[in-house]
Amino acid sequence: MSHAEPSVLIVDDERVNVDLMVDLLKPHYRTLVATSGEQAVKRASGEPRPDIVLLDVMMPGMDGYEVCRRLKADSTTQNIPVIFVTAMSEMGDEMKGFALGAVDYITKPISPPLVEARVKAHLENKHARDFIEDRNRVLQVMVLERTRELAATQDATILSMATIAETRDPETGHHIQRTQAYVRALAVRLGAHVKYRDQLDDRVIDLLFKSAPLHDIGKVGVPDAILRKPAKLTPEEWVEMKRHVIYGYEAIVATEKVLATAGVSGAATSFLRYAREIARSHHEKWDGSGYPDGLGADEIPLSARLMALADVYDALISPRVYKPGYSHAEAVSQILAGRGAHFDPEIVDAFCEIEMEFVQIARAHSQ
Repeated sequence: MSHAEPSVLIVDDERVNVDLMVDLLKPHYRTLVATSGEQAVKRASGEPRPDIVLLDVMMPGMDGYEVCRRLKADSTTQNIPVIFVTAMSEMGDEMKGFALGAVDYITKPISPPLVEARVKAHLENKHARDFIEDRNRVLQVMVLERTRELAATQDATILSMATIAETRDPETGHHIQRTQAYVRALAVRLGAHVKYRDQLDDRVIDLLFKSAPLHDIGKVGVPDAILRKPAKLTPEEWVEMKRHVIYGYEAIVATEKVLATAGVSGAATSFLRYAREIARSHHEKWDGSGYPDGLGADEIPLSARLMALADVYDALISPRVYKPGYSHAEAVSQILAGRGAHFDPEIVDAFCEIEMEFVQIARAHSQ
């Protein structure tokens, strides 16, 4: 029903009082009538639902206080304004009515102008509240839609960049899918520990999973003669190969700048934070002997420490032109040997607790 003709539910067991209210309000509103508490609750929750209720207190059976209590307890009627209209004029009576959720309290015998003014005022307030609630619902839908669009854009950005990297180094097979699954498994396990619970919540773990495929995006900047060389690299070639972490880091930073220029806020682009950390620092080592910055221990971002183990494990079990693939047991042995030197000891411990998950992931994404 339109706001041009709001409906008023008049509740009173005395017919003379009902007729008086109907004659007073019918020229301006659609009037509904209930002559008992039980009938009032039923009419208020039915259709058409009233926009306001004028409620007597003293009625046989269910009194007005109980009617109000039930209306406010029901999600379908709790927002309907209730005005008590009663001969009970003690302050305690009024306080009880307001405590139950009524918006006003009018004593009998009524003043017609007062009733008209109060009803009009409360209906205008309700109309304003309804407008704001409707507007908020529309805004919530818009925000959810925008959030979905942003998430899809983020996923597409990462996927396209990761796909480019993989095409430059095709012999890695399903390396990208395996390593991102390894990272998630490690993060979930590590996040169960009190020390890492705040750092590795569900949102962060999801971002790590999505960011992991970009760990080698910088290989797009390495010449084919080096990237695809079937023999051992010369010292000079190895220096160039190691620069892929800088190329990847710079590419992601450049992407963030493009998004910022386009007006995407820093908070919205934070999904690339972990990609940036991983790309630059996943070859750093716990003892400080890695590259490119020689970081050590907790100086290395947690995201990069997780990727370091995932990346090495997959490199160990995967055959290359210059080496055969190692068995899982051999890979575990080498990772254990690197505990506290190459790898964060706590991440190695988490790996040992879930090593069979790594086996399952490798089988699920086999070449």
